[in-house]
Amino acid sequence: MKSACLSLLLVTVCWALPFRQSGFLDFMFEDGSGDITPTPTLDMQPPAGPVCPFRCQCHLRVIQCSDLGLKNVPEDIPSDTSLLDLQNNKITEIKENDFKNLKSLHALILVNNKITIIHPKAFVPLMKLQRLYLSKNLLKDMPVNMPKNLQELRIHENAITRIKRSSFEGMVNVIVMELGSNPLKSGGIENNAFLDLKRLSYIRISDTNITSLPKGLPSSLSELHLDGNKISKVDADTLKGLKNLAKLGLSFNEITTVENGSLANIPHLRELHLDNNLLTHVPPGLPEHKYIQVIYLHNNKIAAVGTEDFCPPGYNTKKAMYSGISLFSNPVPYWEVQPVTFRCVFDRSAIQLGNYRKK
Repeated sequence: MKSACLSLLLVTVCWALPFRQSGFLDFMFEDGSGDITPTPTLDMQPPAGPVCPFRCQCHLRVIQCSDLGLKNVPEDIPSDTSLLDLQNNKITEIKENDFKNLKSLHALILVNNKITIIHPKAFVPLMKLQRLYLSKNLLKDMPVNMPKNLQELRIHENAITRIKRSSFEGMVNVIVMELGSNPLKSGGIENNAFLDLKRLSYIRISDTNITSLPKGLPSSLSELHLDGNKISKVDADTLKGLKNLAKLGLSFNEITTVENGSLANIPHLRELHLDNNLLTHVPPGLPEHKYIQVIYLHNNKIAAVGTEDFCPPGYNTKKAMYSGISLFSNPVPYWEVQPVTFRCVFDRSAIQLGNYRKK
């Protein structure tokens, strides 16, 4: 009996598999049936993480490649990048595939480069882009196919001479737009160029060559800055429909006339800048305007101020009192201005007169 048992044990041992030491993480390679897969070899590498472009600084999803003298957009930008900063480099061209994998990009900063060309399809992959900064480059044309989700566009200080009807087509989400310091002319802005900008709240078209207020601006505007241009007249028709406008900047133009009814078309205006122009009279319509609180008229050619130029005839009929009126550097004899002229001013310290020097 003992001999039979010993023979059976020897047969079993002969058919057994060789002994294998189980590793600590071998349980990760077991399937549902309990079978054991072979132990991973020692030369297996862990999965590669996002690569930071050479010389750039990367933190979380922010890639900063500014001030590096780059002549091209880096090729190895992580696909999950949220903000890409390429300002202050020497990039001259944006190619078709420069941003092809950056579908999660929210902000792109290309300020102060030497960009002259942007490929028509360069921005197509950037479906989530909300902020695009292209200021201080050498662009002569507005980029095409800009992302429809864009909320902020800053493209001032370029060489753009024309804004086409198609430039902002479909860009219904833009809230802030900066177009100043471009050699734009009034004739270079096509009719209805701003038609699709349904949510636009702030726009600056300063320091250009335009000679009149742009037409067809969206009714959503709350701030319109047109300082430093060559505008000679404020036409009432160009302000029609701007019912939400709260701040209008027209400083440093060549304005001689503000047409009757202009202020009536912007009934919720709070602040009006008309300083450094060629006005000879206080603009009409101020006494009837219920909400205007600040008006800059300094450094014009205003020689007289009447008792009803700013305030309505009766007391306590203006809903918002003035908190600032600047009239200094005008040829008006301030000692001749009647105190009752400023009866609807919140505080006399808000009135600035005098300091006029003949040229």
